[in-house]
Amino acid sequence: MCNHHDESDNDRPHDPSRRRAVSGAVAAGVAGVAATVVNQASAQNADPYADPAEPALPPSTMKLDLSRAALVVTDPQIDFLHPEGVTWGVVGESVTEQNTVENIESLFKAAKAADITVAVSPHYYYPTDHGWKFEGALEKLMHKIGMFDRKGPLNLEGFDGSGADFMPQYKPYIEDGKTIVTSPHKVYGNDTNDLSLQLRKSGVDQVILAGMSANLCTESHMRELLEDGFEVAVIKDATAAAKLPEGDGYLAALTNFRYMANAVWTTDDVVKMLS
Repeated sequence: MCNHHDESDNDRPHDPSRRRAVSGAVAAGVAGVAATVVNQASAQNADPYADPAEPALPPSTMKLDLSRAALVVTDPQIDFLHPEGVTWGVVGESVTEQNTVENIESLFKAAKAADITVAVSPHYYYPTDHGWKFEGALEKLMHKIGMFDRKGPLNLEGFDGSGADFMPQYKPYIEDGKTIVTSPHKVYGNDTNDLSLQLRKSGVDQVILAGMSANLCTESHMRELLEDGFEVAVIKDATAAAKLPEGDGYLAALTNFRYMANAVWTTDDVVKMLS
């Protein structure tokens, strides 16, 4: 008696005609998306940072709730935002284009007037940090040029007015006794400091995110806050980034802000929401 074997879907050889049909449909879809991207890129040649004329991603539905919102500003420090800062040669053009310094101040002012939580996440390097056994490309550069350097965690000698210090115009907002100044983050994201803890303890689960630098600390804070369950709106003209032969950091960050943030707003948007 011969055994009869019922072929399951997994046992049957693949249907070549079906595979060709599926492959053709996928290829057509990819071609359509590619054409859209090319057309939009061509249309945006005059302004590479312009919003896409025909977005493919769903629009934001984030609504700001002042009772549970906070303004978070990453690295509002001289080394990033002042012409005498050590990075100005590579970030200055972007900072100027976006009006970043003035926009961050507008956000501080509006947040304080609305009496919402304000937090600053600074970047400091102490002498012990210079003993790290390995570093990424930007870490190597930051350590080499003395960016954000301080004498030590308990030592403020030479801090006032140094590159690690806050921009002078921001100090009235930061040093008012109400602003949360977190422990320093050491690479880019806030997983190395107490920002999430401080926000949770303040009853915050919505974040208005601004500061420096767009594709490094600001983007890393966005990612970590999203992973921690916060709703995050990135303020695209209250950040900026380096322009190097390796690429335009601001453009790279803007792409990821659009892909991942719960909202991408402008400073004017936020000021109106907070007024």
